[in-house]
Amino acid sequence: MLKLIDTTTTFFAKLAAWMFFVIGGIIVYEVIARYLFFSPTIWSEEISRFLQIWATYLAAAYILHQRKLIAIDVVVSKMPHRAQQFFESLSLVIIAIFSSVACIYGIKIVIASVKIGRATSTMMAVPSWMTEIAIPIGFGLLLLQCLAELYRTIFAYSQPNTNNHH
Repeated sequence: MLKLIDTTTTFFAKLAAWMFFVIGGIIVYEVIARYLFFSPTIWSEEISRFLQIWATYLAAAYILHQRKLIAIDVVVSKMPHRAQQFFESLSLVIIAIFSSVACIYGIKIVIASVKIGRATSTMMAVPSWMTEIAIPIGFGLLLLQCLAELYRTIFAYSQPNTNNHH
């Protein structure tokens, strides 16, 4: 199960990286169209924002898996292994709770948007649910990865000579 979660997380992180690459291409295209040909697009800003939202939420779980989230561990890193395990587990539980709440409320927002037909107030009028659904999907992935990391944390610290978290 851990391998499936890690593989899924890695797939979506790579997809997010490609989305950021595409955003760069769209911005370059827009600059050329606007300043060289004096013909700006009506879609570049909205598509870039759409991709940025999706890429950010899809990459979050991978960032947790790689243990690249911002952490202040000056004090905790000097504590005994059991105390480190406790504080790391506690932080993962807090992230899991927050992710669960974000999923629940994100789904409610998506359902409301679909029901009332909410759309962006741009010329493209993209249905709002298309960006809003990134929240429950992204936080759902983060929740799964969080549970996997919690499992790893508990078992990694169970062995006294282990210093890595994976």
